[in-house]
Amino acid sequence: MSGGALLPLAEAQQRLLALARPGPIIDLPLADCLGHYLARPLTARRRQPGADLSAMDGYAIAWGDLPGPWRIAGESAAGRPYAATLSSGEAARISTGAILPHGADTIMVQEDAERSGDTLRLAGKGPPERGAHIRRAGHDFEPETLLAPAGTPVDARLIALAAMAGHGTLPVHRRLSVAILDTGDELVPPGAPLPTPAHIPASNGVMLAAILAHCPVDATLPPNVPDRIDAFAHALAAQADADIIITTGGASVGDHDLLQPALARLGGSVQFWRLAMRPGKPVMVAQLGQTIVLGLPGNPVSAFVTAQVLLLPLVRTLLGATQALPQTREYRAGTPLPAVGSRQDFVRVQVIEGTIHPLGNQDSGALHALWQADALAIRPANAPAAGIGDPIDCLMLG
Repeated sequence: MSGGALLPLAEAQQRLLALARPGPIIDLPLADCLGHYLARPLTARRRQPGADLSAMDGYAIAWGDLPGPWRIAGESAAGRPYAATLSSGEAARISTGAILPHGADTIMVQEDAERSGDTLRLAGKGPPERGAHIRRAGHDFEPETLLAPAGTPVDARLIALAAMAGHGTLPVHRRLSVAILDTGDELVPPGAPLPTPAHIPASNGVMLAAILAHCPVDATLPPNVPDRIDAFAHALAAQADADIIITTGGASVGDHDLLQPALARLGGSVQFWRLAMRPGKPVMVAQLGQTIVLGLPGNPVSAFVTAQVLLLPLVRTLLGATQALPQTREYRAGTPLPAVGSRQDFVRVQVIEGTIHPLGNQDSGALHALWQADALAIRPANAPAAGIGDPIDCLMLG
């Protein structure tokens, strides 16, 4: 496939996500839903609260009986409501979260109460108004209330909300299977001795697996693929049941860049490659049957950046997200930034007192500078030089 013009990142994202088809919908127990996305809207099955509740520890009284005194007729505790109706001049001890007894309409807090045996007197200022310190039935939501639309990410808050709304499961798309293939004769497993100065530790695979660790993804790291077309083809074929195959390195057109010919041997089809971004130009997207093959650059910073703007949006889309692209935050430039060439630039920066400052080493293999960075400053293609104080969109890291 010939090189041609470099593809703008926004177009590449659009074309990549158009290939994504979320898998079947399953009903998953709440405890297993973290990181998924709602496949259908979430609606309440019950009213919350289900009855008028006390918001404070104290005494349930009738506003008209103020300033008292009252006779203590009983107690309403959470899960054990007072069963009778309070008559005029009667009060009930009540706990936070307990149901308001019939005949009461106000809570007198503990700090305003003085009790002697079964006699209750007002010791402070008392409730400020009728209905004080009561959580009214349905004030959070009513049955059939739309709580969250389809495509919403499931976090701890939504899990708690779903449980309170009467759900034990949530409709989500199944977990994804992702195979991560490090490629290249020069790579040695992390921690293993390096046979020669020409060898380097394989960092991309473990990095990408870590990026995906917070997603509902089953990621596998097969052995490194050597620079032989038969090895490439075999590795791809062995993972052909995965939803996504990620490769790092081998996606360009050098003598040892064998991803494209290996795909051709297996009947795969390249959708696009070579993006107008820096770092990250040698990206390739292909299809192998129903599997999406994402060929990322071999340089680790390039692999990291392209994973943020392509891999994670793809995973989110396959999981049913409606907002898959990364969100940015605006900062002011703390130092002048040079004009940008024909490729969109992702600059590693530190945030210092609310302004961004580029790190000195922007090489696509410089992992130490990536670790030091707080964000990636996004500089559009052909952008003019930016001065101190100019607004810059940033993709936050960490």
